[in-house]
Amino acid sequence: MNKFTGGIALSLVIAMSLGACAPKEESTEEKKEVTPEKDLISVNEDYLSAVDVDYAFGFTKSLEEFKTNEKLGYRTAGSEAELKTGEKIADEMKKIGLTEVTKDEFTLDTWEFEKADLTFVDENGKEHLAVLGAYQVNFDTNGVKDLEIVYGGKGTADDLANLDVEGKLVLVDINQREEWWINYPAYQAHLKGAAAVIAVQEAGYAEADEDALNAQDVCGPDDAPAFSMSQTDANQLKKALESSENATMTVKFDAKSTVKMDGKSYNYYGKIIGKDPESYIILSAHYDSYFTGFQDDHAAIGLMMGVAKGLVDSGYQPEKTIIFNALAAEEWGVSNSRYDWSTGAYNQIFNIHPEWVGKAFANMNFELPAYEHTTQDEIRSVYELNSYLTDFAKNVPTVDGVYKDGISVVSPLRTWSDDFSFGIAGVPALRNDFQDSDFMRTHYHSQFDNEDTYNAEAFKFHLNLYGLLSMHYDQTAVVPLDFTTRLTAMKKVIDTDTFGQAEVSSDQLVAEIDKAIALAEEVNAKVAKVNDDYFTALTEVDTEATQKLYEESRDLNSGLLAAFKHAEDQFVRLTWEDAQIFPHEHAQNNITNLILAIEALEKGDITTAVDEYLWAIDNNWYAYDFDKEVFNYFTNYVLEAPKEKLMWGEGRIVGHENLFDPINSLIEKSEQQDADISAELATLNEVLERQKLLLKTTTDEETKAVQELGKQLEALK
Repeated sequence: MNKFTGGIALSLVIAMSLGACAPKEESTEEKKEVTPEKDLISVNEDYLSAVDVDYAFGFTKSLEEFKTNEKLGYRTAGSEAELKTGEKIADEMKKIGLTEVTKDEFTLDTWEFEKADLTFVDENGKEHLAVLGAYQVNFDTNGVKDLEIVYGGKGTADDLANLDVEGKLVLVDINQREEWWINYPAYQAHLKGAAAVIAVQEAGYAEADEDALNAQDVCGPDDAPAFSMSQTDANQLKKALESSENATMTVKFDAKSTVKMDGKSYNYYGKIIGKDPESYIILSAHYDSYFTGFQDDHAAIGLMMGVAKGLVDSGYQPEKTIIFNALAAEEWGVSNSRYDWSTGAYNQIFNIHPEWVGKAFANMNFELPAYEHTTQDEIRSVYELNSYLTDFAKNVPTVDGVYKDGISVVSPLRTWSDDFSFGIAGVPALRNDFQDSDFMRTHYHSQFDNEDTYNAEAFKFHLNLYGLLSMHYDQTAVVPLDFTTRLTAMKKVIDTDTFGQAEVSSDQLVAEIDKAIALAEEVNAKVAKVNDDYFTALTEVDTEATQKLYEESRDLNSGLLAAFKHAEDQFVRLTWEDAQIFPHEHAQNNITNLILAIEALEKGDITTAVDEYLWAIDNNWYAYDFDKEVFNYFTNYVLEAPKEKLMWGEGRIVGHENLFDPINSLIEKSEQQDADISAELATLNEVLERQKLLLKTTTDEETKAVQELGKQLEALK
């Protein structure tokens, strides 16, 4: 039996819908009685027959119609192109038969990127035009303007220290996956008076071709301009600079990028209204994009609309109401914030429709779905859905040519997509995963994310998978949440050695986790029984029994969703690099690295302390390459920003230790013989004591939160 809902019945339904045990054809003279199982089998069979890959692909392609930049594409936050694309999606929702199509307005910072054309004379005296990409900043040359350009290495403090960049363009090399984000060199140059930075991805992103441009969210202020150049253009420009006098030259720049504060954009949704209009299954994807944005995220809109059309065309009559939500401004939407993406989703679930929380069984969010990222398809979900999805995935129909290794389910969510906002709001969320594939290094956020990447079999697989999953969710009476997965993960990351070194006991936390796991297992059994009985009643078309079970389980369902929201509120914290952690892990990681750094320094090994341990504490790795003003700026805009700037990141950072001065002092002294590092050791020991206290505080809070979760689970038994 599957853990949560009708394992044997589900397997039979999907197997028969695939023809593994197909019913015989009926005589035209004598119509056989339709068995109860056949009715539910037909639901899946009808959907798989109705789903139209060509429709989904065609609508995906049609979203390229509106552009912010005529040469490169772009449908950016609050731009005319984004607004027109949103209206197009709303019209299509109505056309395919969704009802109550709704336009939700929200406030955001808008961005229009019209052009960025840089013309220079190469080393052979030939005029060369470079079409640049852009970041979300204000920069307008008001027509063609002559500007000096210089090469600034990686744009670090040392690279720019002896370089005159005042009023000039600064060409820099970056690797945003392995080094630092664009905001750091852009702001470093801005403080020195540069007109703008022009960034070249030397690795990490846009590796598909030397002509590739890259675009990302800027995570910085609008008045520190940055643009993107291909390696092909940059190599020619560098050669021209090397051959020029004083390694500088004049170029012609024609650029217009406009950010405006407090503008408007819109999310759209349509419904297939179920028997229960107040219980929801939410499918979502975003419709803003960089460049053509074929995979990211037009194919995801195509997938969502393809599932919707397949359900409508198959005649599916849901028990719950299925919502199809097209979200604006996922790529960027708030200026000068560490958490400047997922703006539309955050506003949708936190500000526009907070009433969806507690009523929504799930959010299925889609990203880059028409590409086979790895040979094993991956669903990434909140911890509590992992068991349910793992069981479901065993019965998903295969499609020849893709995903030969099946489906895996991984947890927890990551912050890179809209599902994270839904999850922390209290809606159990998942998405088709994409982050660990080569596509991220090669095509992602470049002009090579286009129709050439289309894989029809992968698209069909996901249309089948998420249509069937929508119906499977619909055939549960109670949201299938298993809290043992999160609790087990929490227990696993308790480092007893570090706790011992910090003289903080983890015993009570472990004991409370074990109690909560035992309670969660009892709740799992109850949920499985309710959902199995409900599924059986559905297969037998026993309307009275179905309705009775559904109504009787309302309190259990509400309690499970309340417990889930509690878990998201209390146990989801972020590192300074936006990775999800448990609260105690922040101080635990810092203590481990501080102890090792101090031990190395006491042995006189400055290099090991600096290079292996101190860089791993909070965001202090930026202290190695940028001025203190840059480091402090991008630290304080997290610690001191208002909620509307922090959005989904608000309250998720546990703390911060500023080690800029001791790190830079140690770097300087590492070249000295028998350097006196007593002052640095004293500072680090003070920091260590603060982190020990923080570990004690966060562990106590975590313990109380687990106790509360246990009480909520006890009430559901």
